[in-house]
Amino acid sequence: MNFFKSAVQFFQDAYYELTKVTWLGRKEAAGTTVVVIIFVIIMSIFVYIVDFILGFIVSSIFKI
Repeated sequence: MNFFKSAVQFFQDAYYELTKVTWLGRKEAAGTTVVVIIFVIIMSIFVYIVDFILGFIVSSIFKI
């Protein structure tokens, strides 16, 4: 029974803490999402270029 009471208390406390959170607006969330997507695209291109260059170097050394 003690477990049930502590579980209920936990969810009450969690709900109380969530009421104090300042959530982003729709415009801020959309802007942040765009920035993350652009960053992921740039990093993907960078990793692709580095992989291509290192693959070329390794294949040149080992004549694969």
